[in-house]
Parts: sequence; C-alpha cells; structure tokens
Amino acid sequence: MTPAPPSLVAVIGPVEPALLTAWTAHYRALGVERFHLAFHFPDHVHDAWRRQLLDTARALDLPCGQVTTGPWHEHTNTDLRDALREQAGPGWHLLADSDEFHTYPAPLGAVTGEAEENGRAVVGGLMLDRVTADGRLALWRPETGLDRAFPLGGHLTHRLLQGDPRKIVLALSDVTVASGNHRAPGRKPDPHTLACVHHFKWRAGVLDDLRRRVDRFSSGAWAEDSPAVRSEASRLLQHVDRHNGRIDVSDPRLAFRQVTLDGLPNGWAAEAAKITTAWRPPTLQSRPGSTISSPSP
Repeated sequence: MTPAPPSLVAVIGPVEPALLTAWTAHYRALGVERFHLAFHFPDHVHDAWRRQLLDTARALDLPCGQVTTGPWHEHTNTDLRDALREQAGPGWHLLADSDEFHTYPAPLGAVTGEAEENGRAVVGGLMLDRVTADGRLALWRPETGLDRAFPLGGHLTHRLLQGDPRKIVLALSDVTVASGNHRAPGRKPDPHTLACVHHFKWRAGVLDDLRRRVDRFSSGAWAEDSPAVRSEASRLLQHVDRHNGRIDVSDPRLAFRQVTLDGLPNGWAAEAAKITTAWRPPTLQSRPGSTISSPSP
C-alpha cells in the first residue's frame, strides 16, 4: 500500500511573498496536502513585511498560527521545527527550508514506500545552489519563474563555503534530525537515491542578511553552537567582494550548469552519491595560521 503523503514541516523566515507562493505550489504539485509551519521574524524586519507575508500565507490557505519574533539564535530553527514535528504526528515528515525546492527521483509515495521496504527511516538529498546566469544576486519577478531567473545549478555550498551539502529531506516521525536537517544521528539514507535540493538562497538582499548574521553571531547577540554558520557567511562575502558583487559562475570547481526543477540533473544519482559519501566536515590544518580546508569531491 502506498504510504500517506508526508506532512511538510518548515520554519519560514522573512522571505518574499512571491517565494512563499512558488514554494507552496511546488510542494502541492508533489502531492503534499498538510503543512505544519512556523514563522519567525528577527527584530530588524518591518511590521509591513511581516503582515504581507502572513497575509500571503493565509491567502494560500497555509497555517500560520505559530509566529515568533526576536533573535535568530542557531537553536531557534531547531526548536521551532521539533515542536512542529510533534504537532505533525506519526508518519513521514518532509523537511524543507523556504528557499529549498526538492526534486525527487520518483513520486513521493514511491520514494517513501521504497524507503520503508528497505528498512530505512530517512531519505536523503544533496543541495544544488541555484544562481543567475552571470552570478548577480538579483531580484526576480514571479512571472519570470525561478528556473528562468536562476538557471544555473552548482556546488557553491560545500566547495566554496565549506558547508554541509547533505540534507535529510524525509524522515519518519520518531527519527531525530540534527540542526539544519543535515543529518539524522544513527540513520543513513540510501546514497544512490538522493533528492536534488534546489537551493534558491542567492537572491537580492542575501548579502545584507549574511553581514547581519556575521555581526550578530560575532557579538553574541545571537547564540551559536559553533562558528560554522558564521564562517560560511564570511566566505561568501569575501568571494563576492573579489568578484565585483557576483558569484563566479565560471569557476570549474563549482560545476555550474543549466538545470531545472522539472527533473533531476543529468547524471545526478552518481554525482550526488559521490559527493555525499566523500564529504567530511572542515578541519583546521595543523600549521599555525592556516585556513580551514575540506575535501572537494
């Protein structure tokens, strides 16, 4: 018997209403029927923006009863997400940030059904960063569509920022998932059936967000569990400073190429499996004053 559609669990930040609209449509097209959402707004977000986003959520018939404001500590997302998972109850939970659009190798019911048949309680994914054709951090218009506005997909997160590109995209309700949905301790997803997590973070306004993140975490105004998130933000800021405010889409290490949300990129299964199995957290080299390094499969 095909499992029931998963419940989507997400913590939504102050994104553009158009992005929330596109995100909702994407997951409803995949068969998601139940959304369990929390909205969190840091103190710098204007009331008008907050009201506009919540009004959009209501117009989309999304639940928006849980709305919080204040510092975005590193544990904030995890605390809100775990409370939502409790509300969602038994079954499969689909975990996606508001700038993450999943593409699966099969319909959702088939993906979760195969996982259960193989005794797996999680399904994994790998992030693919989406950017504009020339690397500009651009505004986009809903009528343009995300695929046309951000046609390139590449491996910015782990090969430049040294972040963890692995994602737990589906998990049974009794499975503990780590911060950022990157791991499920004690559980291993099948590396050969990974979803593509299209990551539409690199839009207009993100540089201000990253500078704020570095400032607030550095000052202690926002609590962090490790310096990793702040370090990743600093690497992106340094990169765009060196490239006139753009992401260098010509860098062969980042492997940017044309992709769409309609299907998995060519050769995705083998590419994603190789990256996932080879990836290791960054480590400090032993030489004094050395920089952080990590493998780049």
